[in-house]
Amino acid sequence: MLERIRIVLIGTSHPGNIGATARAMHNMGLGDLALVSPRCEPLTSESISRASGADHIVHAARVVETLEEAVADCTLAVGASARSRTLPWPMITPRALGERLPTELAGPESRVALVFGREDSGLSNAELQRCHAHVHIPTNPDFSSLNLAAAVQVLAYECRLAWLAAAGAEAEQEEEPHQPLASHQELEHYFAHLERTLIAIGFHDPALPRQLMARLRRFTLRARPERMELNILRGMLTATEKCAAGRPSADEGAASPPDEKGNDDKA
Repeated sequence: MLERIRIVLIGTSHPGNIGATARAMHNMGLGDLALVSPRCEPLTSESISRASGADHIVHAARVVETLEEAVADCTLAVGASARSRTLPWPMITPRALGERLPTELAGPESRVALVFGREDSGLSNAELQRCHAHVHIPTNPDFSSLNLAAAVQVLAYECRLAWLAAAGAEAEQEEEPHQPLASHQELEHYFAHLERTLIAIGFHDPALPRQLMARLRRFTLRARPERMELNILRGMLTATEKCAAGRPSADEGAASPPDEKGNDDKA
């Protein structure tokens, strides 16, 4: 289970934090580290020193340009954040996250990404919206700032507790055949397809988005669709596009999304 948990660091600016994160991971049995657009050289004498024997994780860390690349094969992405700044998103505690892991990682293709932001500004709203849920470490409100590696250590510890609990449990019941969940990459392709279709039928105006796509993204990520379910949805979108192509480009009868108060634009 622990081998399929990935730690993702975005825009890290201090190599020592990368090394300290590797040490925290190795302490708890994690080994998969991805670095998204680091603002420093990951492999330095400082990062190796701070790794304190876990430098093999620093050497093996995958460096990518975008969050999408880092979590493309993951079926669950959880962003570490105090809270979403614009649109409420599912928020869980580190303990609740750990308790979910055995179920989330039951399938052989399942992968979980724990995403951490920049030391100075954390995760952006766009990055938070690409996560299924957010995890908040309930620190002292009078002194809530955590070092990056310390935050990783807290969540890695909860992951290890969950693994120990699952390893000690009796596995006597046969489970239903596993249906793989849609990966992050498959979900992103779906969202792009969904937006294109909604624009084609006149339901979505990119010039006046009213957070429509963000709300649909939140709804879909909360549902945790299986790969087959996502394929069905994309088939429906393709059929809708074909129907829309046979209509006049300006369909006065097309529905429009409600405004922020839930009211329809049309009288």
